[in-house]
Amino acid sequence: MSGQPTARRTVLKGAALAGAAGLGVAACSTESKLGHAENPTPTAPVDLGSADAVPVGGAKLYREQRLVVSCPAKGQYKAFSAQCTHAGCVLEKLEGTEGNCPCHGSRFDVTTGKAVRGPATVPLPEVPVKVAGGKLVAAPDA
Repeated sequence: MSGQPTARRTVLKGAALAGAAGLGVAACSTESKLGHAENPTPTAPVDLGSADAVPVGGAKLYREQRLVVSCPAKGQYKAFSAQCTHAGCVLEKLEGTEGNCPCHGSRFDVTTGKAVRGPATVPLPEVPVKVAGGKLVAAPDA
């Protein structure tokens, strides 16, 4: 009978480890298309400063505001949430017009919002942006 308790303990340990592993996988999965980003877009106007800070043909990351803005042509701006759609992490840096997520390595084209490297597959949500008095303002009604 001494063999039975050991076997039972082994089975119970295995079940506990499998359950913990499942929680780890679930924590990295995304039930919604926006990952863990609770509010990926602004709900009120956000002043981003001078429109001239975004280079023509380039982009600028506003980490604190969780936004990224590109300027395809002089006077034209496109803004997207800078929260990764995989797990909600804020993009860390831009390399040209690609945004890098520091958490799992997803990359996004910040001129279109499109995910160009996973694990994210959903594009960044677009955010309306306008120029008012020479300043960029991102807002739901911009």
